[in-house]
Parts: sequence; structure tokens; C-alpha cells
Amino acid sequence: MTIALDRHVLEALICPLTHSTLRYDAERQELISESANLAYPIRNGIPVMLVDEARALS
Repeated sequence: MTIALDRHVLEALICPLTHSTLRYDAERQELISESANLAYPIRNGIPVMLVDEARALS
């Protein structure tokens, strides 16, 4: 299931590790932090902004 996030919500979110901006990957339902090399999951329309829950990018 793909859930669209509000643009204003996306603009307000930052990486909790690096405090950098995030890129929204709608297909994978993740928020990508290029600077931390992490992907934060979005579950049921809610971004999970915990480093321990993030997936390392290869």
C-alpha cells in the first residue's frame, strides 16, 4: 500500500543523526538520508525516525 505524505510534513522532517534533509522514496515508502546513508521506513503512513529502525543503504 502506498501512502502519499504531505509535502509540508516532508519539508519539516530531518535526519535525526545528521540533521540533514531527507528524500522521499514513494515506491519503497522510505525517507532517504544521503548524508547518513540510511533509509527510514514509513509504516502505515507514519515515518519511523529512529536510527535503530533505519536500513543501511548499500
